[in-house]
Amino acid sequence: MSRLLSRLAGIFLVTMTLAAAAQSPEPQKSILITGATSGIGRNLAETLAREGHHVYAGARTDAEMAELNAIDNITAVRLDVTKQDEIDAAVQFIEDSGTGLYALVNNAGIYDGGSVLDTEIDVMNLVYQVNVEGVLRTTKAFGPMVIESKGRIATTGSIAGTVSGPGFAAYSGSKHYIEAFTDSLAAELEPLGVKISVIEPGNYQTQIRRSAAKRSMARVVGNGGVVTSGMEKQYKAMEEVELSYKKPDEVTLAYKHALLSDAPLRRYVVVPNANEQQYTIETKIRELVELNSWGPHSYDNQELVEKLKSALGQ
Repeated sequence: MSRLLSRLAGIFLVTMTLAAAAQSPEPQKSILITGATSGIGRNLAETLAREGHHVYAGARTDAEMAELNAIDNITAVRLDVTKQDEIDAAVQFIEDSGTGLYALVNNAGIYDGGSVLDTEIDVMNLVYQVNVEGVLRTTKAFGPMVIESKGRIATTGSIAGTVSGPGFAAYSGSKHYIEAFTDSLAAELEPLGVKISVIEPGNYQTQIRRSAAKRSMARVVGNGGVVTSGMEKQYKAMEEVELSYKKPDEVTLAYKHALLSDAPLRRYVVVPNANEQQYTIETKIRELVELNSWGPHSYDNQELVEKLKSALGQ
């Protein structure tokens, strides 16, 4: 009964939101954002809502949903992307609300893991359950509504989808998947009028690192260990670093272009400084050279230059 009342209350909230929006001269678009409780997702949700769009904001707890529902133009939806029953319920909720769905933002994601030889398989699997399977589950579930709207699907990737290093095998691997996922999905859905993008942020202020540290300490306790003062100091240092980063306003700006522009890009690399841009692009160039270094069909240097010029439209 409480679940039914909650759904009816949510639908009533959507109806009131749309009634208010009908007085605005700008057409309102309904956009679902997974992982909308903090960081990039929260920043984007609040910005789109403030600008008059209707946001379905994915959350996992009653407290998070109450907080999001208190914001004009935002309707909270209980949505853990690893739980198919919650995804199915969210689909039914949006269908019952009658708003349609213009865009899906696959933003929910986590960081975890460590060195390849030392990280337990279940930790690696957790990353893929959220960052890979979660994206696939939500896209399969909400894709038909987006196709009906001839809308947009955009996913939060990372520059880690291009660059990697020690301790990043699980996370970077999951973001490498998003690169392939984006290209395949675009080839499949663009003929149906749906535009596909991936937003690839660098280091911005989110909770992804602190959440990873908390899970790590919880695993220590779960295995019968004790969280030491050294671990707590390490967490505090990580928190200070994370809070020193820029807020993800620039990421939201890229998302707005991907979702609302008449000519969205396939990829948006969004970084807070020149060093991260340089590292990302130089890594991609190095990979290009490596791909061309073996076999009888490789291009010579001049041919590579010409290929680059052609790609740049020169």
